[in-house]
Amino acid sequence: MAVSAAIQTPLIFDDLVDGVVDYKSRPVYRSKSGGWRSAFFIIGVEMAERFSYYGISSNLISYLTGPLGQSTATAAANINAWSGAASLLPLLGAFVADSFLGRYRTIIVATLLYILGLGFLTLSAVLLSFNSAECQNIANVTACSPPQFQIIFFFFALYLVAVAQGGHKPCVQAFGADQFDGQHPEECKAKSSFFNWWYFGMCSGTMVTLIVLTYIQDNLNWGLGFGIPCIVMVFALIIFLLGTLTYRFSINGDDTSPFVRIGRVFVRAFKNWRMTSSALATEEESQGLLPYQGSEQFKFLNKAVLTPGGSKEDGKVCSISEVEEAKAVLRLFPIWGTCLGYAIVFSQSSTFFTKQGVTLDRSIGSTFEIPPASLQSFISLSIVLSIPIYDRILVPIARAITGEPSGITMLQRIGSGLFLSFVTMVIAALVEMKRLETAREYGLVDKPNATIPMSIAWLIPQYLLFGIHEAFTMVGLQEFFYDQVPRELKSIGLALYLSIFGIGSFLSSFLISVIDNVTGGEGGQSWLSTNLNKAHLDYFYWLLAGLSAAAFAAYLWFARSYIYKRRSN
Repeated sequence: MAVSAAIQTPLIFDDLVDGVVDYKSRPVYRSKSGGWRSAFFIIGVEMAERFSYYGISSNLISYLTGPLGQSTATAAANINAWSGAASLLPLLGAFVADSFLGRYRTIIVATLLYILGLGFLTLSAVLLSFNSAECQNIANVTACSPPQFQIIFFFFALYLVAVAQGGHKPCVQAFGADQFDGQHPEECKAKSSFFNWWYFGMCSGTMVTLIVLTYIQDNLNWGLGFGIPCIVMVFALIIFLLGTLTYRFSINGDDTSPFVRIGRVFVRAFKNWRMTSSALATEEESQGLLPYQGSEQFKFLNKAVLTPGGSKEDGKVCSISEVEEAKAVLRLFPIWGTCLGYAIVFSQSSTFFTKQGVTLDRSIGSTFEIPPASLQSFISLSIVLSIPIYDRILVPIARAITGEPSGITMLQRIGSGLFLSFVTMVIAALVEMKRLETAREYGLVDKPNATIPMSIAWLIPQYLLFGIHEAFTMVGLQEFFYDQVPRELKSIGLALYLSIFGIGSFLSSFLISVIDNVTGGEGGQSWLSTNLNKAHLDYFYWLLAGLSAAAFAAYLWFARSYIYKRRSN
């Protein structure tokens, strides 16, 4: 028995997972917690959340230009502003999670807010439908003038959804990745696959909503179209709570907020910046305070560790680990900045792509018409098909060639997507040129409500390519911003990734407003005119293609000099 106990004891300790506890703060065992058993619950929650979010956002331009009676340019600008807020608010959500509530509790609170916001949206749509019988007919809604209160209530509900998404988005994905131990060889590989299958599940939920909800919203009832996502989010909360017994909860080694620690480093460094001396520089180097990358650009932050002469000045100094945390975040910003061009392109699929589809022949058979927003399902379909091929075929082949556990590096994956986004906009511009030529050929330039005798299938290639570059760039960015920050800053890393698309949406909104005002001023015809047959979306797409090319070139410049964070495993 003594021999048996001696044999089993090491196995018990090997099964323990360091740095995490269960929901009762007890040590957890690898065989009974975390891994895919927990990840499947969390992926299910994300599928439900994406179903609900895209159930609102994908067809929002039809609601704004329909029941709310806004112009195409105004609606596109409003959608981009809302999308920007929804993508920036995760910074606030990450702050709350990492500093106060923790990821688990933040997810629960955010889901409750989600349900409340979607409930208000449903109520606003029902109230608007009672405003006027004409508003139930999409073709005649431009004659409607909804009461100001109903418009304000609608946008209040819409931005409440954005706030809820801000707490939900960075925490759910980080919490899911936390279920894998990066120090364990098998779980490390599984974590890399998790980001692929996470996006696979997310896009599966998106594809369902684009096929089902857009048809309900366009052909049946907007109240029902907004109410179904609300019900789905109730089920999402139940699914998340069911997995509680299996979850791993990360232990925070420092009770101080990571935001406070990073801020303290920059404040300390700034105070000592003008007090730099050659003696300090010599002392820093002798104590090994320069970053392990050997880069000179982080010398500024080293001044947060020691004051001139090595004194501690009332004990207000930062530890080397705190300085390293600040450097880890700072090093991400060149990559963050060069991906903003991609984010501007990313904003177009739910706005002008959809409005293009409205003008084309969408009929299947004699009675059924494809909802234009449902074409976005080809993006999700493309992702759902390409991710298994990438994860199961391309990664093993690339792994055998490069020796990288993930096949190609995260930055190589992101760069591939950026290049494909440029190709996508070139194709979109060419298709739009063909659409305008067809409108002129059949004398439909002055008939904005007429159907152009050109199949909506012409738009499918740009949607499919959009999905492929999204599978490369978005998954690569998620993994990169999660992996390249310290353990306690994972939510912050993912919030920074999401903020790319928040700033990108605001930039897209600003760009649309500027182009509309400049090209449509003094009686001119705007590139983004409500009558798309008189507009020049092709010029806009060529502009975005040039922007994508410039962003890709800048990205290559910074990516080739980036040095990855060292891993202890």
